Amino acid sequence: MKRSKSEQTGPWLKTSYANLIRYVPSGTYFARIRIQGKLIVKSLKTDAISVAKLRLGDLEKGERQNVELRAAAVMGKMTFGDCLKLYSDRRKADPTFKPKTKEYYEYRTKALLKSWPGLQEQDVRKITKTDCLDWAARFRTGVSPSSFNHTIVLLRHVIEVGIEAGARYDNPARFIKASAARTTQLRLPEPDQFAAFVKEVESDGKGYCRHSANLVRFLAYGGFRIHEARNIKWSDVDSKRRKIVVRGDPTTGLKGRRSGEVREVPMIPEMYDLVERLRPDRPDDHADSLVMRVRECQKAMDRAAKVVGMERITHHDLRHLFATRCIESGVDIPTVSRWLGHRDGGALAMRTYGHLRDQHSTAMAQQVSFQKTIAGESVAPKPTLSVKP
Repeated sequence: MKRSKSEQTGPWLKTSYANLIRYVPSGTYFARIRIQGKLIVKSLKTDAISVAKLRLGDLEKGERQNVELRAAAVMGKMTFGDCLKLYSDRRKADPTFKPKTKEYYEYRTKALLKSWPGLQEQDVRKITKTDCLDWAARFRTGVSPSSFNHTIVLLRHVIEVGIEAGARYDNPARFIKASAARTTQLRLPEPDQFAAFVKEVESDGKGYCRHSANLVRFLAYGGFRIHEARNIKWSDVDSKRRKIVVRGDPTTGLKGRRSGEVREVPMIPEMYDLVERLRPDRPDDHADSLVMRVRECQKAMDRAAKVVGMERITHHDLRHLFATRCIESGVDIPTVSRWLGHRDGGALAMRTYGHLRDQHSTAMAQQVSFQKTIAGESVAPKPTLSVKP
């Protein structure tokens, strides 16, 4: 049913749902809520009305709780638990947080409260710098640097909620220093070893062994994350342009990207051969059929690694293998970074893959010479004589 022009005010279009409007130029839905006389207009970051309706309820609940907690802060009754609840509600309602990220921060929240007894009931105004440093000294020794640093971020964000509400004016958690991340040495198979490894996965004898081997190849030849590989369809494979479109999870999209964003990964020769071999073998597949027939194959990989005598590797290690092979083949790190979906210009890739393995490094060293080369022959430079006056 078409809406009358009277329902559209400038670029804004009313919907049949209370507090839900649409910005016509982009198609994005917005929440329009009035709480205690204050008008709040916030983007719901979706152009799907079914998703917008779900997010609207969460956002409205969060905004109303925000107002209530500010009132509590004015009365001097704001605990760390009050701030934590508001922060958690905001995070749950925020569409930019992926489900796994939300789950991870729930886990970190439990770790924080368990390691700091009584924190939840403590008046947020009375949390001191000393309290934060004492907790950090205890907590740091029992967790990884990554877990420690993420928990610090959580603590700071929660106290920041109290600052926003006017319960206090500074953040004592800012004095906690982050732990230095540990550098993990990648132990990846050499080409011959990888070929034997894939062959062993394929000859497992179980019903899905061929599909498992194809997943190993697909991950290694494309550098995909496992959840990205699971969702690639035949319609995403462009053999003419030799590119694969990566969309990620149908609901949450790609890691670190907005919903709907995609990236393209060029096919290396082995990837092209793989998809060209698979497609004719599946005459019943249609454009929306998934390229991979299995979602994971870790057990098969673990068994194969033991048989061929190599270090255990994971699905994500195959992404590392792809990046390492690319760099060793001469592809520059910023380009590899784009293929992997990084958005930092290659900084993360440089830290992770800039080392190159010993064997490759030694081979490259043999190409370095201090002699000049003329017409393909090495000529030692003539010594320069200095004559004193």
